[in-house]
This record gives sequence, structure tokens and C-alpha cells, in this order.
Amino acid sequence: MTSSRKNKTLFIDKEAASVLELVKEGLLFPLTRLMSKLESDEVLKTGLINGKTFPFPFFLAPSGLKNIEVLSTLQRGESITLICDDTEFAILVVDETFQIDPRERTKHLYGTDDLTHPGVMATIKRIGPWAVSGEYTLLNPKANENILLIEEAKKSIGAKHTTALVMAANPLHRGHERLIRQTLDTTDLLIIFLLKPYDSANLPYNIRKEALDYFTNNFLPKSRVLIVPLENSYIFAGYNEIIIDAIVTKNYGCDRLTVGRNHAGLGMFYDCNSNKSIIDKVVGIDIEIRIASEYVYCDKCTTLVSKSSCPHGQHNQISYHADSILELLELGLLPPAVLIRKEISSFLLSKLHPNRFKNLEKLYYDLLPVEGLLKEHTEKDFYLELIKLYQTTSLT
Repeated sequence: MTSSRKNKTLFIDKEAASVLELVKEGLLFPLTRLMSKLESDEVLKTGLINGKTFPFPFFLAPSGLKNIEVLSTLQRGESITLICDDTEFAILVVDETFQIDPRERTKHLYGTDDLTHPGVMATIKRIGPWAVSGEYTLLNPKANENILLIEEAKKSIGAKHTTALVMAANPLHRGHERLIRQTLDTTDLLIIFLLKPYDSANLPYNIRKEALDYFTNNFLPKSRVLIVPLENSYIFAGYNEIIIDAIVTKNYGCDRLTVGRNHAGLGMFYDCNSNKSIIDKVVGIDIEIRIASEYVYCDKCTTLVSKSSCPHGQHNQISYHADSILELLELGLLPPAVLIRKEISSFLLSKLHPNRFKNLEKLYYDLLPVEGLLKEHTEKDFYLELIKLYQTTSLT
């Protein structure tokens, strides 16, 4: 990009820009600015900002030779321009620059600096050895319409309690459905924060959103459920994820957060000779965090059950592992309806494997019962009818 700007420049990626926007929108409060070295050390020591939990220091430390060269020469009070995707994103007034250890930084975020951890490897490539703190101003701030949508939804039904669920739904399976319903049973309004990660290891956001919309619109009370996108940047990773989820959802206007019992960030840690969950570290954030049951399908009970209520043991239970279900879909296989609703799997297969059949209409009429009327069918239609044959039991 050609520019006549006089300020020095730093180049940041979309992931860093999204977090800087969260701060300006007040969604990471009590965090309000990039931290100085002294403030960073205090957060590492106490885990608090003004008596409220915040799990790690927050500063800007972009990698890249040009960025490192600029950061090492900045002076207090100097204005610099932040560039994202060749566009001027923000103006930052330098308070302080200081050196950091990128690997130590990943420990603060993930609880480990093990380079075999995919999140650590991806993040450490983004971190440089110099950090900058100071106040910044977004050049083209966008109003976060979702804050207003949530307030309007609360007012429209007179919600006394608003509960958040943060999920990837990658893909949406029966376990997710039961978790959503269980949460709805105990709240007035449910906000599903659907994650938008910055990697390609997920179904595209628009496909996951459409699947979740289908379930919500057809099987839930629509006035009591709202789906909100949440950009899943590096700050939401690791063992601090639940803490950041609590902070963000509280600032969006929720007073409860439901977390699945098998959530990766819920692992136990040993502290002062007693077991405590990561939830016990949340201080001063006025949100109730509830732990939901872990659901499995039991072939003895022949239904979806919580692990705590089923007596039949793991050898009779089918767990809902989203990555394994996604692998079936990516291979073009129809997952059993006990794992994922047939309308959802049919939709996902039609999106993942478009135009895979040489002659869809011939295949449709050769293999499936038809009413004799000639009409066009989509790949989704074909999958829906095909799964009915899988469910036929008279010959099995």
C-alpha cells in the first residue's frame, strides 16, 4: 500500500486486530489498554486487574524483521500506525517498549511452551522479542451490532437470566443438541457464541452457522435463542479459555455461562494440597459458571444419557467426539443418526462434496422409493433418503 503517512508503522495480522477491537468494545473489561512492563508483571503475580481476574499480560509483540527494527527504536510519546491487511488500522501512542521471551509468552497463554502443541507452534510464530504498550485509537471503528441484538432480545422476552454457551459446533452433533436443550431448561435467554477460528482445521463458519440456524429454527423456541459470532483468536486458547469466555460473555450481557464437563480448559490442577478447577480462579467477574453433564449414547439404555446417570460403563457408551464425526463427513460417509441429526449430516455432505455424483437423478430413481413423479432432487435430498435405507431394520 502506498501511503504518505509520516508515522512509523507496525504490521499486525487479523487475529491481533480482532483482539484490539474486543478491548475497544469493552468486551475484555477489566482490560482497557495495552499493558506496560510493570502492569504485566503485576498480572503475572496476582492474576488480577483492579481486583478482577485477567489471566495473562496483554501487550502487542508482532513478529517480523521490520516490526522488530521499528519496535527497538521507539520512544515514549511517539505515535505509530498499525497496519492490517495493507490498511491503516489504528494509531498507537507509545508508552513503553520492553523485551519479552516469546516462549515464555506462550506459557502464559497455553500453560506450556511445548512446540508439538499446535496452538503453541502457531502462536510462537506470531510473537516477536519486543513488546509495546500504550493507548491506541482505531481508525475505522465498527459498531458491534451483536451487543445491541442481545439487549433487544433480553428486553423482548423480559429475560431475568441470560446464559452463554461458547461452541465451535464443528460439526453440530447430538451431544451439542442435548447440551443446548439442557441449558435452555434453566434460563430465559440462551446466547450461543459460535466460534470463528483463524485456521482451516474447521468447517467454514458459514456452513456451521447454517447448520446451527436449521436446528434452532426448527427444533427450539426461536425467541429464546440467539447465535452470535465470536472470533476465536489466540487469547481464547489453552487453559485460560474458560476465564476469557467468562469475561467476554459477561461483557456481552450474560449473567451465566454453561461449560461442558469435557471442556479441555476444565482440567484439574493441584493447588495448596487440594483439587480445584480453573473456575475457582475467577474473581470479581459477576457471572455464574455452570458445569453441564457429559452426554453419551448408551446401547443398553438405547438413548442419549449423561455419564453420571448411566450405570452401564464405557464399554456400552458411544462418546460424541466432534473431530471423529467430522472425519467421517470429510471422507464422504454418512454418520449414523445417533451421532448427528440426518438433516444436518445431509446438508454438510452436500457442502463438503458438491457435485460428487455423475448422474444424481438416475441414482436417485434407481436406488430410492419414489412417487413416480419426475422432479429435480438435490444432493441433500439424496442423502436424506439414503439414510432412511440405513435405518431400515427388517433385513438386519
